Amino acid sequence: MARTSALREKLIRDLVIRGRSVRTQKSYVRTVYNLAKYYRRSPDQLNQTEIEEYLYSLVKDRHLALSTVNVAGHALRFFFHVTLGRDKTTFQIPIADRRHDN
Repeated sequence: MARTSALREKLIRDLVIRGRSVRTQKSYVRTVYNLAKYYRRSPDQLNQTEIEEYLYSLVKDRHLALSTVNVAGHALRFFFHVTLGRDKTTFQIPIADRRHDN
């Protein structure tokens, strides 16, 4: 649990340093939390394929709007690239089509 708390605090610190709003901070933290909950593992132990599978499940299983999935994808990119310092992977994020987002 301490490891998760440290990651959460680092994520929040990284968001604050980069001037992200409180709303964005909460959204990104919630996204990373939900990812960890989905896999029942610390998010820093997940790989690119698992992230893509998670994003896919948000669309197919949870039927979330693509715009919502895009926000989740950006949150996860931020977490993996900035907070964890991983190389800039390019996991696929569905692109929201505003015409079909309703």
